[in-house]
Amino acid sequence: MTDLFAPDSPSGTDPFDDDEGAVRPGPFWRHALWVAGVSAAAVAAGWVTSLFRIGPEQYGLPPAAPGALWPYLAAWAAIGLAVAAVLRATAARVPVHAPGRIAAALTYLGTRLSLGWRPEAPLVGAMAATALIAAAVWCAIALRPHRAEAETGL
Repeated sequence: MTDLFAPDSPSGTDPFDDDEGAVRPGPFWRHALWVAGVSAAAVAAGWVTSLFRIGPEQYGLPPAAPGALWPYLAAWAAIGLAVAAVLRATAARVPVHAPGRIAAALTYLGTRLSLGWRPEAPLVGAMAATALIAAAVWCAIALRPHRAEAETGL
C-alpha cells in the first residue's frame, strides 16, 4: 500500500494534521489557502452560532443590539486572516502546537461576541489587539531558545 502523504511531508504524516506540532514547510499558496480556510471557517462558525440572536424575534431571542452585521463579519475576517497568518508563518519555521485551533478559536470568539453584542469600533479594535497579542504570545512560546535546544538534545 502506498503512503499518499510521503512526497509532501518529510515525516510521512498528514501535512494538515494540527496536533503534532511539526514544522509545516511548503509552497506559499498552501500557506495562503490554509490561512484563508481557517479564517473563513471560524467566521462562518461564529455567524452560524449567533443566528439565534440576530434573526427575527419569532425564531429566537430578541436581537441583543441593533445594527448591521456585515461590518463585524468583514472586520473579523480581516482579523482572522492576520491571526492565522502570524501563526502559520511561525509554524512554517518552528514547531507550533495547534496553530489552526488557536487561530480558529480566537477568530470564532471575536466573531461570536461582536455579532451578539455589537460593540463600538474602539472596543472591536481592542478585541483585535487582544487576539493578535494572544497569537504572538503563542508563537513566542514556540520560539523560545531553550525549547529548540531541548528538542535537539544539546
